[in-house]
Amino acid sequence: MSALEEKTKEVSEGGGFTMLFFIIGLVVSLIFGWVVFPELLYSQKKQPFDFNHALHSELVDEGCESCHFFREDGSYAGVPQLAQCVGCHEDVQGETEDEAIFVNEYVKTGQEVPWLVYSRQPDCVFFSHVAHVKTAGMDCQTCHGDIGQSTSLKVYEENRITGYSRDIWGKNIAGFKTHTWDRMKMDDCSECHVNLGVKQASVQTGKGACFVCHK
Repeated sequence: MSALEEKTKEVSEGGGFTMLFFIIGLVVSLIFGWVVFPELLYSQKKQPFDFNHALHSELVDEGCESCHFFREDGSYAGVPQLAQCVGCHEDVQGETEDEAIFVNEYVKTGQEVPWLVYSRQPDCVFFSHVAHVKTAGMDCQTCHGDIGQSTSLKVYEENRITGYSRDIWGKNIAGFKTHTWDRMKMDDCSECHVNLGVKQASVQTGKGACFVCHK
């Protein structure tokens, strides 16, 4: 074998190892970014006790708004307060551990339940439920999915950096989504507004600006 052929062989073998290391590095990076990083980024927290939405939905007449209602001034009440539940849960109903926790630790002590709210937006975000539900006629499911039919609460996943729920960013770390309720970020709001032809501007000024959606 000539010197030139030996040199060519060395270069070829070196290039092969380089490509192999590149592929291995790429695969390791993808696994870390798509599998390991999300697990490290979010911590899992349990709700104070479990709650059966489906069971309660069967007992009320106005669906979600029976508990998540609008006040007379149009403001949204959000998560039900203890006073709304006491009428039925002054005493323990049934024999479940969750019911006993609710009545004994919260109803009887008068302490509000510290629910972890999956859809809580950052403080800088302005969002009007009445504009979307009452004025635009949107279904709750559009943003919240089928939680109203759930028989158990899912684990709350909290971003270790921002402190926000994973429901805001979504399950897919790359931001891909299948349903409208898969995530609740600014571009999801914008996408919906564009698709429905909603004017993205201030009612007062007629101009689009940060303050339209941000405080």
